[in-house]
Amino acid sequence: MIFLSAAKISQKDDDTDPASCGMLSRSTRANMNFLKKGANMKSLNSMKVFVVGTLSIGLFSSTALIPATAQELPRVYDASMPRDQQITLAESAASAEVSSKATVYVLGPKGYEKAREGTNGFSCFVSRHFVKPAETTIEPQCFDAEGSRTLLPVYLHGEELRTNGKSEAEIKADVASGYKEGRYQYPSKPGFLYMMSSQNRLSAIPEHGTGIFPPHLMFYAPNMTTKDIGFDAQPKLDYLGMTHPGAGDNLIVVIPVASKSPADMAGR
Repeated sequence: MIFLSAAKISQKDDDTDPASCGMLSRSTRANMNFLKKGANMKSLNSMKVFVVGTLSIGLFSSTALIPATAQELPRVYDASMPRDQQITLAESAASAEVSSKATVYVLGPKGYEKAREGTNGFSCFVSRHFVKPAETTIEPQCFDAEGSRTLLPVYLHGEELRTNGKSEAEIKADVASGYKEGRYQYPSKPGFLYMMSSQNRLSAIPEHGTGIFPPHLMFYAPNMTTKDIGFDAQPKLDYLGMTHPGAGDNLIVVIPVASKSPADMAGR
C-alpha cells in the first residue's frame, strides 16, 4: 500500500511507497502466511506463479506474485497516460456502483489532480511508487470515507514530493515524520478500501520488479486482535489474515475465493 506503513521487504526496510510509512506497516512474511496458499486459487491455476519474497501492497506482505509479462500498461505509470484511461483504471478498483459515484483523482505533471467530485464519500485513484528507475507499481484503489479523510492525504502529498524529484526514501521519511508530528492520522474506526482491479501490479523485492497480485479487499481494524475474529493466533487461511494484530495500524486482508475483478464480471 501501497499506502499505510513502514512495511519490510525481504526483511529489509526498503518499502518506499509513501503510504508504506503510515498505517499499514511492519507486516512480515510470517504475518501473511495465509497468502502463500492464495496463489493456488482456481483463478490462478493456469498461470505460472513464482515466489519472490515479501510483497508490499502498501498494507501487507505476500510471497506469491505472477510475472507481469505481456501487460498493456506502461512500465512507468505517470501523467503521460491519457486522463480517461487513468479514470477507467482507478474505477476498476471497485464495482461500478461504488466507483461511478466516487471522487476520482488522476496523475498530473505536479501530482494528483481531482478529475471528478463524487457523491458517496469514496475516493478512487491509482497509486504508484518506483521499484526501479524505469518501473513503477500500478495500484488502483478506492478508499471509503474514513480512508479518504485520513489516508488519501498521505498519497496526495507523497506524489507531490515524487513529482518534485524526491526519492522514494525521502518520501518515506517525510511520511514517517508526518505521522510522528501529527500531520497525518491513522483511521479512527473500522473501514475498508477496495483493490479489486485485475490490473494490480505490485512491488516485490527490487531485483524482481513488479508482478500481478489478485484482486483483494483491505479493512482497517485498529487495535483488533486475532481473538476478535475467533482465532488464538494468526489464521492459517488462504483468504484471511491480519497485518499487525493489536496495533493501531492493523489491517484485515481478504482475498475473495473467486479472486475476480468486478470489471471482469458481466453487468459492470
